[in-house]
Amino acid sequence: MAAPDFWDHKDRAQKLVAELSQTKAVLTPYRDLARKVEDFALAAEMAGEDPEMAAEAEDAIEPLFAQMEKLELMSFLSGRFDKGNCILNINAGSGGTESCDWADMLFRMYTRWIERSGFKGEVLNVNEDDVAGIKSASIMIEGPYAYGYTRCERGVHRLVRISPFGSGDKRQTSFASVDVSPIIEEDIDMEIPEKDLDIKFTRSSGAGGQHVNTTDSACQMRHIPTGIVVNCQNERSAHQNKATALKILTSRLYEMEVQRLEDMRRQESGLKLDSAFGSQIRNYVLYPYQLVKDTRTEVETSDTTGVLDGDIDRFIEAFLRHGKKKQQ
Repeated sequence: MAAPDFWDHKDRAQKLVAELSQTKAVLTPYRDLARKVEDFALAAEMAGEDPEMAAEAEDAIEPLFAQMEKLELMSFLSGRFDKGNCILNINAGSGGTESCDWADMLFRMYTRWIERSGFKGEVLNVNEDDVAGIKSASIMIEGPYAYGYTRCERGVHRLVRISPFGSGDKRQTSFASVDVSPIIEEDIDMEIPEKDLDIKFTRSSGAGGQHVNTTDSACQMRHIPTGIVVNCQNERSAHQNKATALKILTSRLYEMEVQRLEDMRRQESGLKLDSAFGSQIRNYVLYPYQLVKDTRTEVETSDTTGVLDGDIDRFIEAFLRHGKKKQQ
C-alpha cells in the first residue's frame, strides 16, 4: 500500500484494502488478548505476595473470558463468503398493512444493529406501503465478517401484538421474511443471458439526492427463470444502478447454486435438512406478555424493547455456536 502507484489500479487497490481490514479484524483482537493474558499471568504470579495484585488478577478474569469467547465466535465464521459484505433483504408477508408495519420495524431493528456492530449500512431500496410501513427494503452491509454474522438472520420473523390499525384491541399475528446474500467480490464463472433478464427503469423514490424523482434512474431487474427480483436506486445514474443490480443478482444466483449443491450433498450423506423459507426462526411477542424467542436455539429474552432497538447479538452468537455444535 505504500507503493507510489498503489492507487493507479483502483479495483485491485480496493480489494487489498478490504483484505487488510479483514486481516486486522482477526489479528488486532488476538494480539490484544495475548497481551492481556501475559499481564494476567504476571499479576497471578505476584498475587501470593501482594493482595492488591490478587484483586487485580481476579477482576481481570471475567473480561478475559468474554474476549476469548468473542474471538472463538469469529473462528466459527469459516464459510467461503463469511468475511465479506452482504445484502440484507426484508419483505413483508401476507397481511397487508400489519405486515408492512412489521417489516418497517425489522428495517429499523437492523439499521440500529448495523450501527451497534460498527458496520457500514447503505440503503439500496425501500418500497413503501400506501398506508404504513414498507413492502420491502434492501440494505448493503459492509465490514469484516458482515455476511458471516448477518446470514444468521435469514428466515421468517413472526410478530404477535395488539393491532395499532384495527379496532377492538384484538391480537394480531404478522410475518416478514429476511434474506441475506453475500456480495461476491471474487471472479466467478457465471454469465447471465440478456434474454433471461427483465429490466425496468423507474423514478427513484424517497428523500435526498439531486436526481431523486427527476430521472428514470432506479433499476428493477428480474431474473425470469428463477423469479428473483433486485431493486437498486441508490446510485446517481441508471447505468450505475443497473451495474449494481446485476452484481447483486449474480451473487444471489451463485449462492443459490452453491446451496443447491450443498443440499444435494447433505441428502446423499443422509443428513437432515433444516426447514428453508417459510419456517419462522424467531417469535416476537408483545402481547399478552413480552418475549422474544429464537426457535432454532431456544434463546429468549423479555427485553423486547432492546431487541427491536437492535440488540440481537445474543441470538446471532447462539446460532453460530449452535451451528458449530451441529457440524461437530
